[in-house]
Amino acid sequence: MTLTLYNTLTRRQEPFETVEPGKVKMYYCGVTVYDYCHLGHARACIVWDVVRRYLQFIGYQVRYIQNFTDIDDKILNRACVEHSSMEAVADRFIKAYFEDMARLGIKEADEYPRATHTMNGIQRLIHELENKGFAYPADGDVYYAVRHFPEYGKLSGRKLEDMQAGKSDAYGGLRLGVNVEDPEYQKKKDPFDFALWKAAKPGEPAWESPWGAGRPGWHIECSAMVRDRLGDTIDIHAGGADLIFPHHENEIAQSEAVTGKPLARYWLHNGMVKVDGEKMSKSLGNFTTIRDLLDRGVDPMAVRLFVLTAQYRTPIDFTDEAIAAATNGWHTIKEGLVFGYQYGKKLGWGVGTVSLLPETVERFQETVNNDFNFPGGLTVLFELAKELRRQGNILVHEGKTETSPEELWQQWQTLVTLAGVLGLEAEIETQPEPSNGLSDAEIEAKIQQRKEARIAKNFAESDRIRDQLQAEGITLIDNRDGTRWHRN
Repeated sequence: MTLTLYNTLTRRQEPFETVEPGKVKMYYCGVTVYDYCHLGHARACIVWDVVRRYLQFIGYQVRYIQNFTDIDDKILNRACVEHSSMEAVADRFIKAYFEDMARLGIKEADEYPRATHTMNGIQRLIHELENKGFAYPADGDVYYAVRHFPEYGKLSGRKLEDMQAGKSDAYGGLRLGVNVEDPEYQKKKDPFDFALWKAAKPGEPAWESPWGAGRPGWHIECSAMVRDRLGDTIDIHAGGADLIFPHHENEIAQSEAVTGKPLARYWLHNGMVKVDGEKMSKSLGNFTTIRDLLDRGVDPMAVRLFVLTAQYRTPIDFTDEAIAAATNGWHTIKEGLVFGYQYGKKLGWGVGTVSLLPETVERFQETVNNDFNFPGGLTVLFELAKELRRQGNILVHEGKTETSPEELWQQWQTLVTLAGVLGLEAEIETQPEPSNGLSDAEIEAKIQQRKEARIAKNFAESDRIRDQLQAEGITLIDNRDGTRWHRN
């Protein structure tokens, strides 16, 4: 079974071959820390978290680096508004980032370099570009001479001759339309050139450099951090599709002009998130942060499931209906994940060695190996979870199962293992002894309350009622005809 990936650089799906056998060097362009993370960040971080988990599952040793951009106009503007400092703003939102990602079950990267902690590497790279004729100083600024790099545009497929000054960039990055009276425009030798180093403005934080006090441009940060932490050529460079141009295009131009080597073997990009069919934007009022979503009761595992139900390169539309479907899907998988804790004792399970179903694991791997087909992998999980739920119902009503305890152990262990690869994990709380104290009428009333909560999309209340009944020894089974229940 060969893992194949769609490479943005070559525009085709290719077998995955690493620079060093058995090892993966992976870099993900992280967040600019001036605000709380939103749904777009959630999608990207979940996707690359699962990519890393899967590579480890199939035997690779992965070194995963994710950066923080902690010097930027947006950070400085927020610091000015709050009468604070750039460092204080960045530190606050880096802390918030880790809080949000922990709630989503995102494993921490091996290292989180920050732009402000990489100044030596940044200045060294700019100096090398200048020596090789790819960069030039201009009144305290330093610019990259785009036309000196013949392969510029190879990632995005853009050609300089096709890009006309006066048209704004469709990727929301480099703006080719500039005011000829703009001092920055007048400093450039060519309108396509971009800044590697910016001279400090009055009141701004600045670092000393051979070109004067200033700070780095955005694009040079990642080139320097990749080189410092992972070397000249890495295996996977990941990020959102909005970064293809100009950010990743400029990274290639900067890094490869100095090293003469490919910056990355595979360029992978996740699709964007829309909200009810529209681009997510604060001005449209549809901007949702991760913490706002989770604080209103949406299960973090349902968010993961929602992200993984779409092919990672395609756009995904966040709607109330979509998150409700993901919540129901998570309940199904969760019922399978808790099967062993509910029925293991009845089945005579002890503490056994992990034993997986080889054919199921092989089918899961064959599916996901096709350009990280996580939706296909979820299909395998749902099959296992539904069968375990069915066997649990049979055990409750008939006192035995159709499948041997040994095979059920394998099915459960396989589900737990493969769900873990996708980062789907059920929190297992110590269950109190069932007290069959509720009458049938009280149970039906609780079920009706839960139904009304679900109709109102109050999933937190719905889950609370389900958990309350579970604690009383009552298991709910949702199907297309409604909700059935039985006493454990």
